[in-house]
Amino acid sequence: MKLSAYGESDRQEIEALFTRTFADSEGQSEGKLIGHLVHELMSGAEADDLFGFIATEQEQIVGCIFFTRLSFGSPINAFMLSPVAVDTDHQGKGIGKKLIDFGVKRLRELGVELVFTYGDPSYYSKVGFEHVSQEIAEAPFKLSHPEGWLGQSLDGGSLELPLGQACCIEAFNDPRYW
Repeated sequence: MKLSAYGESDRQEIEALFTRTFADSEGQSEGKLIGHLVHELMSGAEADDLFGFIATEQEQIVGCIFFTRLSFGSPINAFMLSPVAVDTDHQGKGIGKKLIDFGVKRLRELGVELVFTYGDPSYYSKVGFEHVSQEIAEAPFKLSHPEGWLGQSLDGGSLELPLGQACCIEAFNDPRYW
């Protein structure tokens, strides 16, 4: 398996991966929704606001993750991990964990201080994320599952300082994702 940053030539295959993977696990409408989100991320985000990483096996993309910039009322350098997809036939092999570790390492090298995500605490706790209360870092939108708002420090700092409300990039400004 090879891990790398995604390239422009990967865009169509990545969008198809997210659409297919989310349709398999959450239904066709969710697959279309997340496929659309990924399309918007890759076509509308500023270059320094988006990082995407892929896992390939035999020249095929089997996993992909995205990190997008989060802004707070302070000069903190923060990103959000979302969305994540591993091809249904390749799940359970540690590909998602390897991609997340790879991406977090790359962000740390770039001076990113904090990474957040909104997902399953039992999964993301395995890759260093912990629950973040809304009093510390308020999510961009009201969360249907507040226990899923998670974060980790990449620079050894603390997640205890109040950061205020996060603002996400344009593609995520849709309450359906939250």
